[in-house]
Amino acid sequence: MYNLRPRPKERNKKHSMMQMGQQSTIAKPPIHIMLNQMGIKEGIKKFGEKGNNALLKELNQLHERNTFLPKKKEEVLYDERKKALRYLIFLKEKHDGTIKARGCADGRSQREYMTKADTSSPTVSLEGMMISCAVDAREGRQVLVTDIPGAFLHADMEADIHVLLEGTIAELIVKLDTSLYRKYIWKSKRGRPMRYVKLRKALYGTLQAALLFWKLVSETLLGWGFKSTTA
Repeated sequence: MYNLRPRPKERNKKHSMMQMGQQSTIAKPPIHIMLNQMGIKEGIKKFGEKGNNALLKELNQLHERNTFLPKKKEEVLYDERKKALRYLIFLKEKHDGTIKARGCADGRSQREYMTKADTSSPTVSLEGMMISCAVDAREGRQVLVTDIPGAFLHADMEADIHVLLEGTIAELIVKLDTSLYRKYIWKSKRGRPMRYVKLRKALYGTLQAALLFWKLVSETLLGWGFKSTTA
């Protein structure tokens, strides 16, 4: 009862939001998709102090989880600088009017030197999950669902991965701990504040983050006495 869905004929086919909005038939009207997620500059211009507070809240989660180890520019080797990931952060207005910041590492460049075996984590199939839900319902089992805040940040990063914080982010993070972050800031040729940090935790956006989190969850559950069905 596995692979119940037919495989798509065209693999890795991607659609842009513009293309999706243009899809239409005589019987169905076009699909209109609106995204209200925006970059820092645009978000702060629109949301003002609320935007700044949302950014600080997101960065504070990383700070409290001890995610970043600040490094001086001179301490980061040339190859490490070339592989350093940019940190991206976006602002979004939620339905209740609150402003939410979402950050991640831009891990696309890691595909050039990391294999799928190094980054892929076991994932339950959709069919397997639906069948399990059906069995739970049929047998009247008690099912609990939980959420883990900052899930990936609970797992330690195993490789030496550096991230480059730029502009507003490099300045804002100083407010969280001046003594820790101030001395590591430097400026680009254009006068833009910059900062290198080494990842201590599995930051969302890095290709290996999901695998590291899966390892942590698996080891924790086995340590609690759970049995693995794949063993």
